Amino acid sequence: MWTVLFLLLFFGLLAAGMPIFLVLGTCAAILYFVSGEPLIGVAQVMIDHLNSSTLMALPLFVMAAAFMRRGGVAQALVDVSSAWIGGVRGSLGLVTVVACTLFAAICGSSVATALAMGTILLPAMIEKGYPRSFALGVIGASGTIGIVIPPSLALILYGIVAEQSVPRLFLAGILPGLLQAGAFFAWVFYYARKHNFPREPSLPIATRLRVTWRAIPALLVPVVVLVGIYGGLVTVTEAAAVAAVVSLLVSLFVYRGFRWTQTLAVIADAVRSAATIMLIIATALAFGHWMTSSGIPGQLVKFTLDHHFSTWEFLLAINVLLLILGCFLEVTATLLLVLPILAPALVPLGVDPVHFSIIFTHNMEVGLVHPPVGLNLYVLATISSAPVGEVIRGILPFLILLLIVLGIITYVPWLTLWLPNAVYGS
Repeated sequence: MWTVLFLLLFFGLLAAGMPIFLVLGTCAAILYFVSGEPLIGVAQVMIDHLNSSTLMALPLFVMAAAFMRRGGVAQALVDVSSAWIGGVRGSLGLVTVVACTLFAAICGSSVATALAMGTILLPAMIEKGYPRSFALGVIGASGTIGIVIPPSLALILYGIVAEQSVPRLFLAGILPGLLQAGAFFAWVFYYARKHNFPREPSLPIATRLRVTWRAIPALLVPVVVLVGIYGGLVTVTEAAAVAAVVSLLVSLFVYRGFRWTQTLAVIADAVRSAATIMLIIATALAFGHWMTSSGIPGQLVKFTLDHHFSTWEFLLAINVLLLILGCFLEVTATLLLVLPILAPALVPLGVDPVHFSIIFTHNMEVGLVHPPVGLNLYVLATISSAPVGEVIRGILPFLILLLIVLGIITYVPWLTLWLPNAVYGS
């Protein structure tokens, strides 16, 4: 009875449009009140968990993404992709997939990738005669790569909540992210040939090299981050700080996307975004602490073992659950709400937590392009003035590809675990 009332309250507040941090905070307060636990202890739990050096990486990566989105980095990546893919039918669509993958490897945010690339590539594709729904679909779907390619903000949160090594999680996301990009690239290539989409001009080799040289500063950011982390030179948090500084310098002095006088405005925008995420994290920590102390995760493990669910059945059920939740909750909320319940059940059921991190984040990718909450849908509808229904029609083939890739990631753990095991050992 109490469970039904709680679920009605939770989803009722969401449907009423209350911000997710208030929904989580209100529900957590009610749960503590009903169970008789003192709220003073909750405040200490929140402070202890928020006082994390790894968590500090998140606002710094958000700041780096803001600098790059406003600083001309996205345009440089589009230019270098176009220089090398020109001459192929539908090359602008293929450029979109490649440029989104490169930008995702710099900023770690799907929404930021869709926004930055949509602003540049959507008008260009429509001007070249691409159907608007197709252009919206390829940009929105390719933007989701940002949630799994390192430095993924979602994987940083996963590492904190599940107490896993963030560098290992970053390595786990590389091959699945490239598989997804490859699937999108192949579909765009096929669709462009079928519908006779235009070709971009093939540039002379000297021009290609010149454009590539100009893009090198933009590509420095992921190189600095990954070499610093895996070379043992910096921690994840320090790498995030270096990424923010390098992004600022590249934006100001190389691409000149904004002036010194606008720097504070860009920083303020990034701080607002980071503060929103931190508020959600704080309230979700309180909710997760109650969930853990209530014994629900242990009951879930016992229920699963008593009913002799095999690993593949458990993963199938979890995928269905996450896909449903992704229809209603955004990425951070889903991760912080569900992961504290599932994490203790993984090892007893033979699921590697690192492998599960990519299963989890890929489910969240699907949620980003799935109504009714898919943020990428609304970002693209806003910047294009197109109806959301048109965006959904364009993204449908890519949604099917995302589900196919999800199946491969779920049941071929080698794809996720090979790289981290090769670097760190199994």
